[in-house]
Amino acid sequence: MMFSQAIVRLPAANFADGLTTVDLGRPSFALVLEQHQRYCQALESCGLSLTHLPADADFPDSTFVEDVAILTEHGAILTRPGAASRAGEVRSMQATLGRFYPELAEISAPGTVDGGDICEAGQHFIIGISLRTNHEGARQLGNWLEQRGYTWSTIDVREVPGILHLKSGIAYLGDGLDDNRMIAIDALVDEAALRPFELVQVSPSEDYAANCVRVNQHVIMPAGFPLLQASLSALGYAIIALDMSEFQKMDGGLSCLSLRL
Repeated sequence: MMFSQAIVRLPAANFADGLTTVDLGRPSFALVLEQHQRYCQALESCGLSLTHLPADADFPDSTFVEDVAILTEHGAILTRPGAASRAGEVRSMQATLGRFYPELAEISAPGTVDGGDICEAGQHFIIGISLRTNHEGARQLGNWLEQRGYTWSTIDVREVPGILHLKSGIAYLGDGLDDNRMIAIDALVDEAALRPFELVQVSPSEDYAANCVRVNQHVIMPAGFPLLQASLSALGYAIIALDMSEFQKMDGGLSCLSLRL
C-alpha cells in the first residue's frame, strides 16, 4: 500500500475557534503553522507529492481534511461529518477529489461518518462507532466497501475515555500485503475486531502517540513519547517524530491532517 500523493489544507487564522473536547490551552497560531509545515515536509520526505489547499476561515476545523472523505484504490466516498459545523467542508473538498476520482459516492442522512473513525488495514476496514460516526453511517460505508471487495468490522469507542475518534486509539502499521501489525491503546486491545492483528500496545501515559501514520517506508509519530518510539524502532520501523502540541489542543493528530492516496 504505497502512497504517492496527499491532500493537505493550510490551517486558518481562526484555527483555535474549532471544536475540541480537551482543555489543554489555546493553540499558538505561529506554532500551528510551523508544525503543519514540518508535517508537510515529512510527507514529502516519504516520497509524496502534495496538493496544498488554501486556508478556509469559514471552517476552523478544515485543516483536518481526513474527516471529509475515505479514499481507497477502488474509489472514494465523501463523508457526512458528525458535527454540523463541519458539513460545508465536504463540498469544499469535492472538486479537489474530483481530480483524482471520476466518481464520488456520499454518505447520506441520517448516517454520519468522520474519516478519523475509519482505519484501513489492507483489504479490511475497521469503522469506529463514536460521537461523530453513527451505526447508519457505518452501515452505508460498509455496504459501499463490500461492493468494492473489502471487508469491514466495527469498534464502539463511545465509552472509551480520552479519544474522540477510533484512530485516536489505533493505527495500522502494515503495508497492506503481509504485515498485520496494529498499534492500540490499552482500552482497545481486547476488542474482537483487533484479534487478527499483532498488537503493539501503547503505555497509558502515551495514549496520544497511538495516532501514528505509516507512510511507505516510514512511520510518522508524535514527538515526546519515548516508550512507543523505542518499541517501533526495535521492530525495525524508520521513525519520523513530529511535535504535534498545538494540534493536540484541538483533538487533532497526525492522520487527521492529510488525505493520502
